[in-house]
Amino acid sequence: MTNWIEACTIDAVPNEDVIRFDHSGKTYAIYRSPDDKYYATDGLCTHEKIHLADGLVMDNIIECPKHNGRFDYTTGAAKGAPVCVNLKTYPVKVEDGKVFINIG
Repeated sequence: MTNWIEACTIDAVPNEDVIRFDHSGKTYAIYRSPDDKYYATDGLCTHEKIHLADGLVMDNIIECPKHNGRFDYTTGAAKGAPVCVNLKTYPVKVEDGKVFINIG
């Protein structure tokens, strides 16, 4: 089953950064990599449910703003303590200057 949702315009996400996107009571994080690709994950850290959009993006890593846990936002893999549970990732496509995520 596919459910593509328009999340934002491509210009809404600064290069090598993240924004928050809320839809139907759920929070997502939309990322723009240094090579201008877009990615999406759940928007809350798996450790203490802090908004990842407030975190720091470096290369393909998002660092949680509360305890500095790190995830690879391209795969969702937990990369640094205290996080040990991976983030869920979502397929992304860009069409006509808009970023869409497939939420299921």
